[in-house]
Amino acid sequence: MQLLTVLGSTGSIGVSTLDVVAMHPDRYQVFALTGHSQLELLARQCVRFQPCYAVVGQEELAIKLRGLLPRDCPTKVLSGVESLVAVAEHDDVDIVMAAIVGAAGLLPSLAAAKAGKRLLLANKESLVVAGRLMMEAVADNGGVLLPIDSEHNAIFQSLPAGYRGESRKSLGVEKILLTASGGPFRTSSASAMLKVTPEQACAHPNWSMGRKISVDSATLMNKGLELIEACWLFSVEPAEVEVVVHPQSVIHSMVQYVDGSVIAQLGNPDMRTPIAYGLAWPERIASGVSPLDMVATSRLDFEAPDLERFPCLRLAAEAFNVGGSACATLNAANEVAVAAFLREELSFMGIAALVERVLNSAPQFGSDSLEALIEADNVARRMATEQLSSTA
Repeated sequence: MQLLTVLGSTGSIGVSTLDVVAMHPDRYQVFALTGHSQLELLARQCVRFQPCYAVVGQEELAIKLRGLLPRDCPTKVLSGVESLVAVAEHDDVDIVMAAIVGAAGLLPSLAAAKAGKRLLLANKESLVVAGRLMMEAVADNGGVLLPIDSEHNAIFQSLPAGYRGESRKSLGVEKILLTASGGPFRTSSASAMLKVTPEQACAHPNWSMGRKISVDSATLMNKGLELIEACWLFSVEPAEVEVVVHPQSVIHSMVQYVDGSVIAQLGNPDMRTPIAYGLAWPERIASGVSPLDMVATSRLDFEAPDLERFPCLRLAAEAFNVGGSACATLNAANEVAVAAFLREELSFMGIAALVERVLNSAPQFGSDSLEALIEADNVARRMATEQLSSTA
């Protein structure tokens, strides 16, 4: 029996994780659940899975959650970042699913890595903002980091067993092929994209995701962040990662070898597959996902991304190449820009424009300490907010 903490249990990844856990009550027990604003859902999850702890952001939310739980529910309700960190690094916990969206997930994810946990990383910002610190924490403390993003999970599965970045050449790995659905505006004209609404941007053709991630997918910033993730996870440079638009989302990503072969991982677009793989690795367990029907799939299409219409992909590669705190700046500015777009205070194409302005003007901080990266994050958010105010 393995004990599991789910950071972000009320989001789409968290809900899917609990779906898989419910199928295997003999293997997994929930130790802690954390959520943000969906208190009724979190209360239902507590009643069903009976975790020792539930954590929310503020004490006023904790008071409300306590009022939603029945008297016989054994779950203790906590609040604050310190409590998030505590349930991630707790001695009794074996596995941590890190699925909090945005930079808010960085501290508990890093705490889990430092505690040597099996870290199932669905919070891409942890690697984007603090990739060096995260990978060093895993290596120095005997932990295991398994990527849960469908693309990085597919790459992990398609690489040779025992792959390390430094052994890439000897193992015959030439480059990584990172697939992208292309989002809802793959075929839209540049003029049409000037008029995109939040509702249109959140209507992803293949995946069911939260609003922020859906917008990132529509701008291809999501793919840019995943490119940065791939560089850290697999010890490669942006030039060694080729983004390939694949609208069916059946091939989740590929690895190209020096002998001309390409190994890919295929499956229906359902996050329960990589979640189940991460939970049971190196074994495989049932995920509840239907097998891929190759005959019904019938065709697979591929194309290159259009960097003119989707400049966020270019900005992400540039930020990684600059190094230092540039990726933290990119991520923070994007979070501010996407939030403004969802409030209808910024145009869809204005997201990339705002991010580029902040990226080009923000001061450079180092990447060797969490304090420096947090300062870079704060400065970028302040600059992005000020630029929004000046153009309002």
